[in-house]
Order: sequence, then structure tokens, then C-alpha cells
Amino acid sequence: MDAELKGLRIDRSKKRSDGPSRWATVWILSGVLLLVLLGAGRFAYGIMTRATEVDVVRVRAVSAGDPARTGDVILNATGYIVTAHKIELAAKVVGKVAWIGVEKGNHVKQGQELVRLEDDEYRAQLQSSKGNLAFLQAQLDQLLNGSRPEEIAKAHADLESARADLVNAKVTLDRTKRLVDEGVLAKQNLDDALARYDGQVARTNSIERTYDLVKLGPRHEQIDALRGQIDQAKGQLAYSEVQAANTVIRAPVSGTILERNVEKGEFVTTGFVGDKGAKGYVVSMADLNDLKVELDINQNDFAKLGPRQKGVVTTDAFPDRRYDGAIDEVSPEANRQKATVQVKVKILKPDDYLRPEMNASVAFVADSKPAANASVSKPSIVVPASAVRGGAVFVISNGRAVRRVVKTGATGSQGVHIDDGLTGGEDLIVNPPADLKDGEKVRERHRN
Repeated sequence: MDAELKGLRIDRSKKRSDGPSRWATVWILSGVLLLVLLGAGRFAYGIMTRATEVDVVRVRAVSAGDPARTGDVILNATGYIVTAHKIELAAKVVGKVAWIGVEKGNHVKQGQELVRLEDDEYRAQLQSSKGNLAFLQAQLDQLLNGSRPEEIAKAHADLESARADLVNAKVTLDRTKRLVDEGVLAKQNLDDALARYDGQVARTNSIERTYDLVKLGPRHEQIDALRGQIDQAKGQLAYSEVQAANTVIRAPVSGTILERNVEKGEFVTTGFVGDKGAKGYVVSMADLNDLKVELDINQNDFAKLGPRQKGVVTTDAFPDRRYDGAIDEVSPEANRQKATVQVKVKILKPDDYLRPEMNASVAFVADSKPAANASVSKPSIVVPASAVRGGAVFVISNGRAVRRVVKTGATGSQGVHIDDGLTGGEDLIVNPPADLKDGEKVRERHRN
């Protein structure tokens, strides 16, 4: 037993090493190396699997066998749908909006009330004009009817009274003259009697002229002058009526409200206005059954088109819907900066799918139909010029960029024509990065 206990006794004479054990160092270094390798591998894997962000556009083709086509495509162009005639309806009088009865998008008929302005002042002016005309008309009637019998009788009575006074003055004058001759009266009495007689003669003549005028009635010049005043009053009345009627703004044509520019209580003016001042127009409207596509045709391609060139219109919003069209308007001058000529194509049968300012494409077609044994033309494809690089393009397939060699044709304002290499429907990378490689993983940033 003692021997076994001695064997279990710790020998404290041996010194313990201060450093870590060799195996512990090996394990620590191995762990650190493993973590470094895992981090590097994950970083490398992230770089290898990282997707490049790219801009993408869907390639669309216009089929040559479309039943709306009348021949082969001679030119493709892109532009915007516009209204043939856009009306910004303004007020003819100034005033505050009292009522507005339309909203954006409402269909209205010709003559329909759209906006009413406050009309208190205009109604008052109208009433004043009516009163003035009635007053002048009454004066004219008075002149045309002449003097009343009572006025003639009074004038006659005044004349008879004046004649009686004249006879009396004559008798007095004769008597005074005889008495002066006999020396009974002084000569002064004769002078007074003669003055009274002369005054009575003048008064009698004046009353006689007045009596004649009363019997004759007013002069023609007075009647003509009053008639002129009446014509002027009628003009003022008509103007007041028009001003009052103009406080109600009506639709000049049937169409659709594109924009409502005023609210109740806002002030409308007929003059120049600022951004935050009174409104110059109340609504804008147009007939959406009369639409056109506005195009900028490159001057190099302009000679391909005739005055009434036919074409097929499509929109980015509804690419499956096609509309017949024809050139309706050509600008009389070219755009020197853009080297283009503006052309407008009238859409012959528009529908509710079309909206002003939509993107639209027009495939102009030849006037003559293809021969019966002629081969079917390939679809017409136009892509943005920024998508073509070195005679090739990149399309997206299964999330990767695939380089595809293409045969390019003419370059116009709408893009580059692709004669071979694309069929339509591909997702095309626009503005591909300079270091983009075939087969590289990509991620779509946004779609045009």
C-alpha cells in the first residue's frame, strides 16, 4: 500500500512549461487559416455570381403580313399622339367663378354649360341700358305724336289775349296823342303810351309764332337727333346683353375635357396673367375622335414619303392594336437643329384606347400591293442605336447576357434597322457596359 501511495505522489521538483502546448498552437493556427479560406471563398463566390444591372427594352416587330398593311414597309418612325385641335377655353369677361360643372375626362356636347361667372354687375348694367332706351323711346314718341290739343288751345288763348291787349294799347295811344295835341297832357304821356303799344306788338308777334310752332309740332332735326340717341342706346343694350351672356361659358364643340384649370371662387381674367394670378382659361378640351401622330422625319428619309402616304399606327401601351393612318399635314419648314421635318399622320378610325401624348410608331407602307407570288417580307425591326455595339447586341436569356451578331440597315431618327439577327420579342440590353461579356449574369434595372 505504501508503495502504491508513493507512486501516486506528485513530483514537484519538475518545472511546468510557461508557453502553450505544441498541439494547442497547431489547432489555433488551423482554425484561423480555415476562417480566412472560408471568407475568401465567399468573397470570390460573390464576385463570380454578382449580376450586372442593365437597362432592357423589349424588341417589337411589325409584321409585313399584317392585314392592315397595304404594301411593304418603306419607313418606320416614332412619335406622339396629339389632338388635331386642342382648345383652351377662356372667358370673354372678367369675373369670379360661381359654378363649374365638368371634371377632367368628361364628354361634353356643343353648347353645354361648363362654367358660370358671377354676373351681378353685368345684370345691373343690362338693366340700366334697358331703362335708358325706354326713356329715349318715350321722348321720340312724344315728338312724333306732336302737340296735344290742350297745348294748342292754350297757345291760341294766349294769342287772343295778347291781341286784345294790343287793341287796348292802340286805343290808349290814339287817345293820348289827341290829348297831347290839344294841350291837355304832356308829351311824356304820349311817349309812354307809344312804348307800351310797341311792347305789346312784339309780345303779340312772339305768342303768334309760338302758336304756329305748337300747331306744326317738333322739327325733323330734333326727331333725327333723338333717333340717333336711341340707336346708340340699342347698341349699349345689345353690348350689355352679350356681356351678361358671356358670364356663362359653353362648349364650342363636342369633345372631351382634357384639363380643368379653375375652381369655384377663383378669378378669371381676359388679359395677361402670371403663374399665381388670375386664370387666363378655364378648361382645355379636344375632340378625341380627331387624333394624329406627330413625327419628326429625318431629312434623309423624307423623300421616301408622299403627300398622302399610308401607314400603320401602333402604340407602346397596346402593341397588338393597329390603326390605319395617312399623312395629313407636313410642316412647311424643316428643323435645322434636328435635321428633321415634322409630319402628322391622321388616325383614320381612333378608339377609346388612344390617348393624347401616348408614344406611337408608324410603319409607312408602299402604295402598290406586292405581287401574288412575291415572298413574304421579314418583319421590320428597329432598335435603339445605343443597343448596337460592334455589329452585335446583347439579349437576355435565363438571366444572362447573350451576345448576338446582327446585320444592321439604315439608321434614322427612330433608331437602327435590324435586317437580320433579331425576330422580335427579345429582351434587348440598352447601353451595355463596356466590360459586359457573353454569358455574364445580369439583372434588369428597369424596362423601357
